Amino acid sequence: MKKLVLATNNKNKVKEIKEILSVFNLNIVTLKDLNIDVDVEENGTSFDENALIKASAIADILISKGYNDFIVLSDDSGLEVDYLGGEPGIYSARYAGNHGDDEANNIKLLDKLKNVPKEKRKAKFICSIAMINNLGGNKVVKGEVQGIILDEPLGSSGFGYDPLFYYEPFNKTFAQLSPEEKNKVSHRAKALIKLKEEMTSFV
Repeated sequence: MKKLVLATNNKNKVKEIKEILSVFNLNIVTLKDLNIDVDVEENGTSFDENALIKASAIADILISKGYNDFIVLSDDSGLEVDYLGGEPGIYSARYAGNHGDDEANNIKLLDKLKNVPKEKRKAKFICSIAMINNLGGNKVVKGEVQGIILDEPLGSSGFGYDPLFYYEPFNKTFAQLSPEEKNKVSHRAKALIKLKEEMTSFV
């Protein structure tokens, strides 16, 4: 069975990806499962570039360790707010300074949008997913979902900016959605749906 290596240590992302790709006959593992502890510097200028940088670095490590018949899947995702000229963008996870400090990131975003009216708080989540196999073949797909940034957090599910991201079709923030609901409409879900169409040449 081909090994699908998820190039992330984010437990929330791993859970989402495993659920969405469960239809495939793949041995889905994480970096932790393979005892790979590496912090790849994502120094690209776009979500696509960062996803490819990470996937390529992990593929090189796997090859050096003697692994074959694998696919590395890496994603880079974030939030772009129109009023802020696309901020926080590729810096979404470290917007307030420390990587992965969701609360601080949300506070900074709310501060930047203080007194900005609802009609100017449009935003979108973006997810770029790169896939590289042991033969060097690669593909990149992208998913997006539109929303509005609220002036206070709502909901306790999800992660990142989910409590502030209001999704109008469901009349809820992403943090108020069930995992099943979110996995039907999220930026990552949309990217993974596109990836399913491309995966036949890799599996």
